[in-house]
Amino acid sequence: MAKRSNAANRPADWTHSAPLLVDVAMGRQPADLVVRNGRLVSVYSGEIIAGVDIAVVAGRFAFVGAGAQHCIGPTTKVIDAAGRYLVPGLCDAHMHVESGMVTVTEFTRAVVPHGTTSMFIDPHEIANVLGIEGVRLMHDEALAMPINVHVQMPSCVPSAPGLENAGAAISPQDIEEAMTWPNIVGLGEVMNFPGVAANDATMRGGIDATVRAGKTVGGHYAAPELGRAFHGYVAGGPEDDHEGTRMEDAIARVRQGMRAMLRLGSAWYDVASQIKAVTEQGLDPRNFILCTDDSHSGTLVNEGHMDRVVRHAIAQGLKPVTAIQMATLNTAQHFRLEREIGSITPGRLADFLIVSDLANLTIDRVYARGVLVAERGKLLIDIPAYDYPSYARNTIKLGKTLRARDFDIAAPKPGKTATARVIGVIENQAPTRALEAELAISDGVVQMDRRNDICQIALVERHRGTGKVVNGFVSGFGYTLDCAIASTVAHDSHHMIVVGTNKEDMAKAANRLGEVGGGVVIYSKGRELALVEMPIAGLMSDERAEVVAAKADKLVAAMRAMGCSLNNAYMQHSLLALVVIPELRISDLGIIDVRTFKKVELFL
Repeated sequence: MAKRSNAANRPADWTHSAPLLVDVAMGRQPADLVVRNGRLVSVYSGEIIAGVDIAVVAGRFAFVGAGAQHCIGPTTKVIDAAGRYLVPGLCDAHMHVESGMVTVTEFTRAVVPHGTTSMFIDPHEIANVLGIEGVRLMHDEALAMPINVHVQMPSCVPSAPGLENAGAAISPQDIEEAMTWPNIVGLGEVMNFPGVAANDATMRGGIDATVRAGKTVGGHYAAPELGRAFHGYVAGGPEDDHEGTRMEDAIARVRQGMRAMLRLGSAWYDVASQIKAVTEQGLDPRNFILCTDDSHSGTLVNEGHMDRVVRHAIAQGLKPVTAIQMATLNTAQHFRLEREIGSITPGRLADFLIVSDLANLTIDRVYARGVLVAERGKLLIDIPAYDYPSYARNTIKLGKTLRARDFDIAAPKPGKTATARVIGVIENQAPTRALEAELAISDGVVQMDRRNDICQIALVERHRGTGKVVNGFVSGFGYTLDCAIASTVAHDSHHMIVVGTNKEDMAKAANRLGEVGGGVVIYSKGRELALVEMPIAGLMSDERAEVVAAKADKLVAAMRAMGCSLNNAYMQHSLLALVVIPELRISDLGIIDVRTFKKVELFL
């Protein structure tokens, strides 16, 4: 007879469990758990079916149908759903744990009460700091979780070779090795889309290794143009994309055989515009998938995770069953895990929710692998902390104590003004605008223009201790007072980004992060207003998500007090060095025009 599951471990695979599942379904063996009188949300048929019972054994569904009395034995736990909805556990198809500011363990603690039982994580943040060893750390931590945390091997480290220098690099050989690890389900978002279209050997090597392993190739096509380069990218192998922001983006991807991933993160609001491809144009919803991409701890604790995304999709006009399909079965099929997750059907892992209000997705109970793990928003299980080694905690190397003069921008030539390129922040979107501004020169130094919302941005090299500082200008944050915010979360190479209206504060903020091992901090007139310490790779805290969320709330409040009114401005701040999304970015090599993938001069 097959072994019953240990709640602390992943259940045996279906082939080992099948004899026991059959016996329970036939009434020859008792179930561990029977839930009676539910209304099944069938993601396969698109129906809501009343009067359904489910029987669970060995962490998997054995019976789904009317009348599970024959599955009940003396030791069976019986729950009455009382007509409530039985919903598959929710899946986040694309996300980065590091953006939550916490470890995999603490992220899991935060999202389980919101109904998330499967996540597909791309740890390319830690990969940019620690390389393949960092990926292995998160891979192993993910395996220890009581829910399904699947890992995609980062594909582009650095994200744009020649335009930035990361703390480490991932080679095609690294990717081929990772494809043999037990919890790697595919290749993370292939961000170097020009490289794919140009048949770059490194890009081809990673994609080919993934395809040979029979796993999913994640996409990331961030350009708005849908011409020849887009077609070349799709022909190169990526199978999904989450970078669309317009209805035509979603349509183009689905018509080319990709899955369109629609994201609602802390700062990315791309569902409403793209879901019109389904609600207005009538496209088949089975090739659309919901995800978060990036959610910080404050969003997780205060607003939710995939439950928030599903509710939002329903509010845009989707039927609840369709929205749930996009967050369950569609995801499972895309990652070739349909026989494991994504539905309440025999053989699958017993990940399910008991929901009292479907349209509002009011989650009463969360079960993972047949175990009750959360009830009415409260986590009911303990998840032991994962111990990160010392080499993952000592990664901030500034090389010197920074001074205000390190942030001076020398005038390109004598005169009273200079015309500079300015990075323009767009609220709730990842892209930026390439702006230009005429700025005053004083004592040979180009000045900010605070009246017109132009302050300074600096990228401080933090991996090798070179002491290098690259300076530029940014607009859109709205800071009106003397202040500076510094962060060692700086996608994707994760140097340090400092944005400020006062150079003394910029220096103090940068040095403070050097002292605490990374994180994010805000200063004003020499005083520290808020600090979130992230000592693990300068990207993650090992404190509880609620603690980190409280610190993040204080950070957001301080940014607002300085005049910033952007929604989730910290997320915008952390993307200013992301040299794979147009239009203008900053890297350790200088100012990058992502429309042409070329370094450009700060001054015109």
